[in-house]
Amino acid sequence: MRTRIKMCGMTAEADIASAAALGVDAVGLVFHPRSPRCLEFTRAADLLAARPPFVTVVALFMDAARDVVQQAVDGLGVDCLQFHGEETPAFCASFGLPYIKALPMGGGGDCAGAAAEFAPSAGALLFDAHRPGESGGQGRTFDWNRLPDTAGAPLILAGGLTPANVGDALRRVRPFAVDLCSGVERAAGVKDHDAMRRFVEAVRAADDALARRGD
Repeated sequence: MRTRIKMCGMTAEADIASAAALGVDAVGLVFHPRSPRCLEFTRAADLLAARPPFVTVVALFMDAARDVVQQAVDGLGVDCLQFHGEETPAFCASFGLPYIKALPMGGGGDCAGAAAEFAPSAGALLFDAHRPGESGGQGRTFDWNRLPDTAGAPLILAGGLTPANVGDALRRVRPFAVDLCSGVERAAGVKDHDAMRRFVEAVRAADDALARRGD
């Protein structure tokens, strides 16, 4: 199975173009005001206008008002939504687009219960190292042995992934996709194109090794 790759926190046309050239499946645009990678809708529209074809755009929110999310759906034409806060399954599913629900693995909450609650309607479940109430993109990993059963929903692994550790992550977790942000940055929102290339190469090398083993 080919592991899908999503790179989040995009703020520049050149970074999206580099991701597309590397074969990255999806890019994420952040609309959470407390994030250093947060975009205004006008800037996001510029990025979307310049994106190459066949790249899925995911809009990330955390406890945003309904009209803010709806503005991204109607005005930007994003492909998928991602929610990082206390949103309910009904809220996440109400916009008529596939959605990803991020679940915090940095606290002691009921991750298995949350996964079971969202799995029926979510397009995928994303597990990150942040604590409840925090945003992602902090460069921390978590204990992958704590991952709960996703009840059949595709599993996206996030949290501190880098070119150096993503191969081990794929061997141990076998996720449907990996999601990263700070692991390929020189500064918040400033992507390192060489690190992006090395990350994609590490994912493909791990996929090839697992395929040769028949895993």
